[in-house]
Amino acid sequence: MADRKIEFGTTLRTPDNIEALAQQIEGLGFDILGCGEHVSFHGDSANGFISLSVAAGVTNHIRLMSAITLVPLYPAALLAKLGAALDVASGGRYTMGVGVGGEFPPEFEACGVPVRQRGSRTDDALEVLTRVWSETDVTYEGRYTTLKNFSLKPLPVQKPRPPIYVSGRSEAAMRRAAKYADGWIPYMYTPEHLAESIEKIKGYAEEEGRDLSNFTFGLYIFSGVHEDKETGIKYAADRLSKQYAQDFSQRVHRFALAGDPDTCQARLQEYVDAGASMVFVSSACPEDYLDRNIEMIAKDVIPAFR
Repeated sequence: MADRKIEFGTTLRTPDNIEALAQQIEGLGFDILGCGEHVSFHGDSANGFISLSVAAGVTNHIRLMSAITLVPLYPAALLAKLGAALDVASGGRYTMGVGVGGEFPPEFEACGVPVRQRGSRTDDALEVLTRVWSETDVTYEGRYTTLKNFSLKPLPVQKPRPPIYVSGRSEAAMRRAAKYADGWIPYMYTPEHLAESIEKIKGYAEEEGRDLSNFTFGLYIFSGVHEDKETGIKYAADRLSKQYAQDFSQRVHRFALAGDPDTCQARLQEYVDAGASMVFVSSACPEDYLDRNIEMIAKDVIPAFR
């Protein structure tokens, strides 16, 4: 269906059973394995660096993306070291997904980071990352970070540095992507939203004097795929309604891939037509259907875009 290669990723679902999940996802042919994180949240949550390090040891070629790292909760130099170390440990397979967080203020309070500083701290950290991942003896004076002849040893395997993908939905996130990133991975977006954001990011990049010819415009989307169309829709609507504490029964068609494989392929094609060349799918299903959902995506949806 697509006239260009589309990369597909999916996430580790839990903080445990990482080895088996990572091998399953690589075996199904996904290009990217992701992991989200929180310091503290409503339910169980992982740390991206820890989980992806475990996954790196039991996989061979799948790319590893922290989707998403809560950047403002880390000191910038420590964040740079963790990312560089994971890139080295994985043989150059790491991509940092960047988010500002803030939807769960108690974790910011626990880390001593004011929620209102999450954007400025993220920008400060990205200034640091883009330099210390590719240079040595770095001197930098930022709002939150001071470096004097600072060097990471060893530097990341990937040159000039590991890729950075910015997530979000706001204008600030788009500007951040245009200035610092190699990719854009928004969530809860319609195809129309995606197309608009792509044009905005291109405009902001032009202001920055950046060439986006190798930039990846992606998408993070929830999914419920089932042989029976209505069952897939119900799975996704019920899960998202619970997760976001609001009724998704009338919104699921706008923000998720839900239904039978043909319906999901057609909807996904709309995102590809809008400019997506990388799609991260996250399961929004009952626990006992998660494996089947990801298998159906791999075997009954993705092949149409290969």
